[in-house]
Amino acid sequence: MEILLAVGAIIAAYLLGSFPTAYVIARLRKGFDIRQVGSRNLGAMNVFYKVGFAEGLLVLAGDIGKGAAGVAFARFLGTPELVQFLSGIFVVIGHNFPVFLKFHGGRGGASCIGILIYLMPWGIPIYASLFGLSLLITRFPTLSYSLAFLCFPFVGWLVYDSWALAVYSLALLLLPLLKYTPRIIEMRRTGGSWKHVLYRRSLKDRL
Repeated sequence: MEILLAVGAIIAAYLLGSFPTAYVIARLRKGFDIRQVGSRNLGAMNVFYKVGFAEGLLVLAGDIGKGAAGVAFARFLGTPELVQFLSGIFVVIGHNFPVFLKFHGGRGGASCIGILIYLMPWGIPIYASLFGLSLLITRFPTLSYSLAFLCFPFVGWLVYDSWALAVYSLALLLLPLLKYTPRIIEMRRTGGSWKHVLYRRSLKDRL
């Protein structure tokens, strides 16, 4: 029975992660495939830039919710912490490789936010503060929320006194980082310098 619950939680997490929030919103609002425009990413930031602010917020909330819900469902089933951690990973895998879109998805950054703030809610004000400060300096939303992620290993270690949470948060963040690497290379080639990649003239400045 425990094995069935664990397998069920992981499958549910993958299917939940596979729900293509950005794709659905872009199709409904603009009629195009969000993976074919802008940065070609199936994520909230691409929706912000190419569809609209309200739609981007909706996608962001949906993707964050997917991450939190995947872990919450595993916890609701009474599965061990390891299974809850795996469920979070499979939400991100589902977002990155959605079965509903022939495994061509996004990077999973927003879903990671949902997973980590569900597991470590005391990290929310720290994460939000770091994101705001970084955004004020760089005017680069993706870089800002990525840098803010670095607080979670310390939150897990210092606030929750859990090496498991600290290590898990680091491992989880490798998934979107690996998917984002080609985009980083593309921005460096387009921008001509790392300075332009890391520091933007405005929030609308995009490579």
